[in-house]
Amino acid sequence: MIRDVASSPPAALDLQNLARLRRVRDRIDREYAQPLDVEALARDAHMSAGHLSRQFKQAYGESPYSYLMTRRIERAMALLRRGDLSVTEVCFAVGCSSLGTFSTRFTELVGVPPSVYRREGAHSTEGMPPCVAKQITRPIRNREASAAGRELASRT
Repeated sequence: MIRDVASSPPAALDLQNLARLRRVRDRIDREYAQPLDVEALARDAHMSAGHLSRQFKQAYGESPYSYLMTRRIERAMALLRRGDLSVTEVCFAVGCSSLGTFSTRFTELVGVPPSVYRREGAHSTEGMPPCVAKQITRPIRNREASAAGRELASRT
């Protein structure tokens, strides 16, 4: 019996791809502040950029670039809650090279601009252990951010 490889890849190949995708995700988690691009990540994973993007989105629900920006915004939220850095300093500390892009993406994910979050966000986690604060303040996708942003803005 001849097996159609294109329609049903062997399980070992799937596990190899998942291991590669996990390494890409781990690298993004580790090196979020470094200049990373999908082409370089794909090259290191021995995939084309398009294939990596499709496989990554299938496995993790978002593209590699979106995952990278989510990690950067998550770290930015923690730095802004500390309150000792300006928004511009936080932008560059998390690996963004454009304050405008950073602010736009931050607002999309969090629901409020970074300056508002810096002013109000620190108070929302006072007295919480850092591990709990990280879970509660994790960036959320666009549909949910608008409701969360309205709630935070109404408290100001």
